[in-house]
Amino acid sequence: MKPTKHVAVLIETSREFGRGLLRGVSRFYNENGRWSIYFEQHDLRDPVPAWLRSWKGDGILARIINRPMAKRLLETKLPLIDLRGGSRPLGLPPFGPRSDSICRMAFQHLHELGLHHFAFCGEQRGRFYYDDERRDWFQRIAADHGYDCHVFAPGGRQAARTWEEEQRQLGAWLKSLPKPIGIMACHDDQGQKILDACRRRGLLVPDEVAVIGVDNDPFLCNLSIPSLSSIDVNTERIGYEAAALLDKLMRNHTQLTQPVFFDPAEVVARQSTDVRACPDPEIAAVIRFISQHACDGITVTEIERRAALSRSLLNRRFKSIVGRSPKAEILRVQLATAQRLLLDTDFPISDVCQKTGFSTPRYFIEVFRKRFGATPRVFRVRHGRHDGLAG
Repeated sequence: MKPTKHVAVLIETSREFGRGLLRGVSRFYNENGRWSIYFEQHDLRDPVPAWLRSWKGDGILARIINRPMAKRLLETKLPLIDLRGGSRPLGLPPFGPRSDSICRMAFQHLHELGLHHFAFCGEQRGRFYYDDERRDWFQRIAADHGYDCHVFAPGGRQAARTWEEEQRQLGAWLKSLPKPIGIMACHDDQGQKILDACRRRGLLVPDEVAVIGVDNDPFLCNLSIPSLSSIDVNTERIGYEAAALLDKLMRNHTQLTQPVFFDPAEVVARQSTDVRACPDPEIAAVIRFISQHACDGITVTEIERRAALSRSLLNRRFKSIVGRSPKAEILRVQLATAQRLLLDTDFPISDVCQKTGFSTPRYFIEVFRKRFGATPRVFRVRHGRHDGLAG
């Protein structure tokens, strides 16, 4: 019988990112691990627990936020995986989402809306390595496509700025930007701040300012008005792979020596990017109509009548701007809405099918699986939600 490994898990439960990691760790533990887990609920910024000083364990999974925490954990000499990157300055490689892939996905989503102005909004440079990486990658990707990228650079010391001061500074920057513009926020917290600042300044979201965050925290994304589009970085997979690697490191009595990064899963589109910049007023009206009524069972024939255009002319002009046919756009909006409902509600699969205008559950499941690589039920479970109904 293999000996039981004692593992300290220092991952916060106060945020969806941490909870996603924990779901992945739990899945590995239930499938493979002979572990005894030392864990207590805490916030991301809580200090290292006092019990770690006398703890005799075999390995550590942690979200390290600063140098003192990193030094304390490295002093244990135990196999350690840092799931946040706070120990990077001390030589321990990061383990987590891939910044370049995240930025490409964010830029592609905003660019497909027909936008030609772009910006990045993050923290002060040097505060978080992943924030700096995302800023640099988003600027680089925009430049590769021939666009400038405006960057929000908060002034003053972080600790000295109040929420109101931050929002005034952010609002002034947003007001100064060319419109319409697509903005990538370094994470959902910043995305929520952007949307709040837009409301204070009277800026229309998404018509003037389209915003996408990172991490897909359902609480933050749906707390915002309008709801925030975000990139799902697949934290459950990251947590699972971190646990699997730690298990191997403990068996071999070695440390992680190279960074390990994972591509994000997908964009979860919500209201903050539900817009398409369009120079053709007739096609713009068609786009708005599809956006508002795709889940009501509309047909291309109905769109033709409203637009007073022949099918061939409608298809040609629509494809030249949107890049797909009106029929394909209806399906895209239906599937994007289904995706949101699966992630943000507990509606049964049959209700999601009905609310998104699909003719039958069988057809819904078929096209959903083709688009997302999983049935609606499997997709929901993978993202930490559960539904016992078929599909």
